[in-house]
Amino acid sequence: MTSPAVATSPRIAPSSASRRRATRVQRVAIPYTMLAPAIVLFVLFMAAPILYTVVLSFQTVRVSGLGLGAADKKLIFAGLDNYISALSDPQFVASVVRVLAYGAILIPVMLGLALVFALLLDSRRSRATKFSRVAIFLPYAVPAVISSLLWGFLYLPGISPVVYILNALHISAPNILEPNLVIFAIANIALWGGVGFNMIVIYTALRAIPSDIYEAARIDGATESQIAWRIKVPIILPSLIMTGLFSIIATLQVFSEPTTLRPLTNSLSTSWTPLMKVYRDAFIRNDIYSAAATSVVIALGTFALSFVFLRIVQRRAFGQEDS
Repeated sequence: MTSPAVATSPRIAPSSASRRRATRVQRVAIPYTMLAPAIVLFVLFMAAPILYTVVLSFQTVRVSGLGLGAADKKLIFAGLDNYISALSDPQFVASVVRVLAYGAILIPVMLGLALVFALLLDSRRSRATKFSRVAIFLPYAVPAVISSLLWGFLYLPGISPVVYILNALHISAPNILEPNLVIFAIANIALWGGVGFNMIVIYTALRAIPSDIYEAARIDGATESQIAWRIKVPIILPSLIMTGLFSIIATLQVFSEPTTLRPLTNSLSTSWTPLMKVYRDAFIRNDIYSAAATSVVIALGTFALSFVFLRIVQRRAFGQEDS
């Protein structure tokens, strides 16, 4: 006895057009799926706070009432008033001038020392390079607040061992925390911590240069100093530009060092740097709208200065003209 045959529907193969469509969708969807966590984090913790700060910068609070009862506070649109107030504030202008002077002192010395240390470590005559790299880089691993406290205790005349030794030798030690010298005290802290990072970046670029170039130069009679300044430095110029750009941005954002040193001296005001003024306006005076406008001005100024630096370097170093 035979069982009845079961009717089955024929299997329809997908067309080549639908397969191509599915492949295109996958090619588009997979990269965005992998980038989705980074995009979400960027929107939540970067784009959204920036947008919120810009919105706050165009607002202000109007207080009405005769002072006999509870004040009536109303949030209103301020237009460009906060920006005009920030740009015309003498304290803000003075803080910008101080930061520019601070950068003029710090950046050339820091990058110069980083370059010299990197060239010395890359020299074939160098010894104990591993220990030297760690010793030079180690200060960068110390948080800015801790390093500021350490140097602050060394600066204080009453407890500084340096001042004590100089006094014992009958040498008059200047008070580096006085108003005319405090900028050098802050620059020294940043120099101590920043040389190591820039040295590692430059040294890494030096180690990537093929050694055949050096051997060919030595065969032609070039000395080690000529190899360093005529071959190594031009090749690692992009790394020098990158460290210079990072140093400019970090200089414009200086905050931890003067804020930590401020309780130790009267030479540092609450608006000594632009970011200190923003912090004072937002969290001490509770004027978040003016602080937001000042923050936007600082961000735009940092972007403009970095852009100008890159354009100048691009034209001078690489011979590229404006497109």
